Amino acid sequence: MMQAIRLVLATVVGLLAATLPHSSHVAKSVAAVSQASAPDGTATRNLQNRYKALSKQLAQLAPPQPYIVVDTARNHLYIKRRHDILLDAVASTGSGTILDKPGDGNDQWVFDTPRGEFVVQSKLTNPVWVKPDWAFIEEGLVVPKNQADRVEPGVLGDYALGFGKGYFIHGTLYSRLLGKNVTHGCIRLSDQDLKSVYQLARVGTPIMIF
Repeated sequence: MMQAIRLVLATVVGLLAATLPHSSHVAKSVAAVSQASAPDGTATRNLQNRYKALSKQLAQLAPPQPYIVVDTARNHLYIKRRHDILLDAVASTGSGTILDKPGDGNDQWVFDTPRGEFVVQSKLTNPVWVKPDWAFIEEGLVVPKNQADRVEPGVLGDYALGFGKGYFIHGTLYSRLLGKNVTHGCIRLSDQDLKSVYQLARVGTPIMIF
């Protein structure tokens, strides 16, 4: 019985770390309970009651509205409401590659997906890609002076959700690469999953990336 309880508690702690970064004090309480011993039936019942109380606290801490969780190690994007998973989508995230900026300095671009807490700042339909300097340098091309030469339609899919500093959740022309770390920092999804995210999320929806 105790082994089963501890297994469940450990699972709760793991889920908590991935989805509720503000509730570390509750996680520590759950972890402490999971380490407790149970010499008799009374102690077991006490642990079970404590577990139920902590689980209730965790449920109350989860956002009541849908929120987005991105696991960059497994390349999955989830939309959750409290602890219910509304969408489990295969994604592509940052490659971690480095590109030197031109000039005499040591400046570089690092193509990582940022980790931390964000919110959806914008929702776009039929977005166009405005190619940044690094996109031309990476291809060995001269950076254009005319802004119109940077615009490329049809690259980002039907929708894009911006979450700051030029990063977006958007579609891809290379669906065969979904599930891999191949992007320059944005989060790519299949057309159908992107549509679901666009429909479920709103401006202000929390995004947790780890």
